[in-house]
Order: sequence, then C-alpha cells, then structure tokens
Amino acid sequence: MVSHGAHETTVQNPVPPQRLSGIVGHRFIYTYANGWQYEMYVKNPTTIDYRIHSGMVGGRWVKGQEVDLVQLDDDHYKVSWNEPTGTSVCVNVMPVFFPHWVEEHGERTVLYQNDHLDEMRRYRDEGPTYPIYVVPEFAEITLYEFVGPDDDTIISTAPGDLPPGWSDRTN
Repeated sequence: MVSHGAHETTVQNPVPPQRLSGIVGHRFIYTYANGWQYEMYVKNPTTIDYRIHSGMVGGRWVKGQEVDLVQLDDDHYKVSWNEPTGTSVCVNVMPVFFPHWVEEHGERTVLYQNDHLDEMRRYRDEGPTYPIYVVPEFAEITLYEFVGPDDDTIISTAPGDLPPGWSDRTN
C-alpha cells in the first residue's frame, strides 16, 4: 500500500487523487546531464507544446501534442506520449526511447512537426525501429513558471527564432 496524504492506494482503489493544478498552465525548461535542453508547456490536462533547444534533435518544436498526464503523488507528475516519429516519451519516471532511425537521422525531425506529420509517420514506418536507443538521462529543471492554461502563444516559434540566451533563464 502506498500512502498519498489522506488517500491510500490499494488494489481496489489504485489511482491517487488527480489534482493537476500544480502542473497545468506551467512552462518549464529542463536540461539533461548530457546537455540536451528541452522546454515544455503543459497547456491543459491532455495537451502539451514543446521545444527542443539543444541535443540530437535540437531545433524541433511541436504544438498540440496529446499526452497522458497523471499525478503520481503530491509533488510528482508523469507526462507520457507517443510521437508520430515512433519516439515514446515518459517525463519524470522513465527515459526517452528513440527508434533507431531517429538516432541515425535526428536531423529529419528538426522542424515544426505539425506541418510534417505524414512525413514523420512515413519515416517511422520505414524504420529501422530497432535497436531502440534509450536515453537514460536525469534532468535538472532550470526554469519553472506559471503562464496560464491553453495559451497558444507560449510555444509559437522555433527555438532558433528566440532571442539569444532565452532558454538560459533560471528561477
């Protein structure tokens, strides 16, 4: 049995309370130990927008990514999704798993994904998928700020079009 404040999870009641206000409407920038820097905006309980500022696929940005968002306990959330590239992501408790084609040709994904969904799916289907490249990195959140839910202006431009030093801000 796992305790979550006044609520305990059990076999009969396995889901802790889902109070998502601690993450919905927030933007955060995080940097992995390998130097890759990402920015995520949790628009609402089912949607994120994000930018990749550096790393193997730095320069990529995505709006309207459908996600599964859950609260794990009082201070921890899990955001997970599957991308049209075939990349599966689980932020907080699991590493990112890149299909082999993304490891070999990350540059194909450095674009505004929403305008290239069919192309991403074609690359995904062409593969190769295996061996899967596991990115087992820990990340430090360097900026965490409330910007409000459902705001399409939060992630509205490519990472390279931001002012110099924009993603270096911290709090």
